[in-house]
Amino acid sequence: MSQVTTNLMLVKQRLELAAIAAKREPEDIQLLAVSKTFPSRAVEEAMHAGQTAFGENYVQEGVEKIQQLAKLRPWLEWHFIGPLQSNKTREVAEHFDWVHSIDRLKIAERLSSQRGEFPELAELQVCVQINVSEEESKSGISLEEVEVLCDAIAKLPNIALRGLMAIPAPSEDVRQQHQAFAAVRECFTGIKAKHANDVGYDFFDTLSMGMSDDMEAAIAEGSTMVRIGSAIFGKRDKIKA
Repeated sequence: MSQVTTNLMLVKQRLELAAIAAKREPEDIQLLAVSKTFPSRAVEEAMHAGQTAFGENYVQEGVEKIQQLAKLRPWLEWHFIGPLQSNKTREVAEHFDWVHSIDRLKIAERLSSQRGEFPELAELQVCVQINVSEEESKSGISLEEVEVLCDAIAKLPNIALRGLMAIPAPSEDVRQQHQAFAAVRECFTGIKAKHANDVGYDFFDTLSMGMSDDMEAAIAEGSTMVRIGSAIFGKRDKIKA
């Protein structure tokens, strides 16, 4: 058994235990394996261990990996989770299934238009990123701006508004972890309740939050998708964006 396979099994156990502690069903929480900086062979190892959804932070690296694993494309789901610049949107629209990091309408509009150039592809699934800790160095919009952006995105063709994503400031204080995730959850549930019957909110069901160091708190506060990298693939080396 490879180290990736062993790690993946341990992470799934953590997810299941966290779900049970939160009185939730484990199958309601999707595991996204963050494969940024790791080679294609690591993705293949994880896939053979049952993992199908993978997250990438860097456009060029992600596209290269998707192309290298083209033969496995029918079984894999690729999520772009990093900051996205305007000049990179076409590659993302062409190659990825999900984008978690939309924080301005211009990016959503470009993705919508460019996804339309590939009629054979399904709608691009998108989340709005919230900068819940208001960190200057981090992408995302404020909680107060979320609903306006969601309303605008919901009207665009070729993309489907799926929910919200957040990366709170790292903290070893479990109470702070819970507070940050709870704020995002409250924003999510408020928007979902208000727009339950509105066009464009048909698939608004995703709370993408929680990583290797805080997934238990995220699951306790309602996360439906946790993004786990180092706990699956090991310590990563930093590379340029």
